[in-house]
Amino acid sequence: MERARISKDEIIEQNKHFLAVCLETVNSCFILLSEKEDKLGTLAIAVPKPKDMLGSPTSSVLLGDRNATLARMFAEYVTVRKEKLALVSIYLVSTNEEEAQPIFKKLVERIIRMELNTEKEEVQV
Repeated sequence: MERARISKDEIIEQNKHFLAVCLETVNSCFILLSEKEDKLGTLAIAVPKPKDMLGSPTSSVLLGDRNATLARMFAEYVTVRKEKLALVSIYLVSTNEEEAQPIFKKLVERIIRMELNTEKEEVQV
């Protein structure tokens, strides 16, 4: 039985602290993206399409509405990249979505890369 993995990363840009926490299980990925401190914010879910169907993943906002567009966008992005159910939370204090989007994209990419490297190391052991 494979256990859940937790990854963390952070970036300081524009004199602001941006954080990412990722909890990944065999069939899902839960990512908290936040500014200043780890907090739950607007939460979106995305479900991957079956392999034989065309189109984008199905997504919906579960909690909040302040950063709904960004939360859904990243939930769909993670679902496509990881090919599993994704929950993504966005919590912003003073940064708007347009400014936060490229910063959070860097964090998500780094978290996904960390997870892929961890999987490769586990296979080689």
